[in-house]
Amino acid sequence: MKLLIAGVDEVGRGCLAGPVVAAAVILDASKPISGLADSKTLTANQREFLAQQIHQHALALAFGRAEADEIDVINILQASLLAMQRAVENLPINPDKVLVDGKYCPKLTCEVEAIIKGDQTIAAISAASIIAKVARDQEMRIIDATYPGYGFKSHKGYPTKVHRQALQTLGITPIHRKTFAPVRKALLFKLTDITQPD
Repeated sequence: MKLLIAGVDEVGRGCLAGPVVAAAVILDASKPISGLADSKTLTANQREFLAQQIHQHALALAFGRAEADEIDVINILQASLLAMQRAVENLPINPDKVLVDGKYCPKLTCEVEAIIKGDQTIAAISAASIIAKVARDQEMRIIDATYPGYGFKSHKGYPTKVHRQALQTLGITPIHRKTFAPVRKALLFKLTDITQPD
């Protein structure tokens, strides 16, 4: 009997705002998907197309996430591992083994192996990186309407110049990660501004 292998990856680790989102994918060997690669090397259109293929042809897939307030409490590494753990636990079928992109393994009840640059070499991890990226990008585009002026639909929460400037002029939102240096700096700037005498 063939082992069920799940690939797992996360996206949004380096962002200043929004959740870290992980995906777990068990591919169907009888329905190969061509073009799978590290999501960062693909165009948005390529990712969207491949995400549709993955949703249609994978044996199983699921998402997990950790929110900004959780990231602030347990740190981004632990939050990333927690999101990965949640993704695997949300799978409708249990994998025999989990392959994770990176150096660290989430806490799981099945066998798990971390593979550095696994999103470049393991198809299931590539698939996970693609659907996680597409799902998070879609969410950040929706969030842009809730918090206009920050540019979330373009930078997706990453620390671009536009985002850093918006933090200084508009302040922080509930989805910003307060323990990240640029956000902490913006918070301090606002507090200093408030306490200044007229």
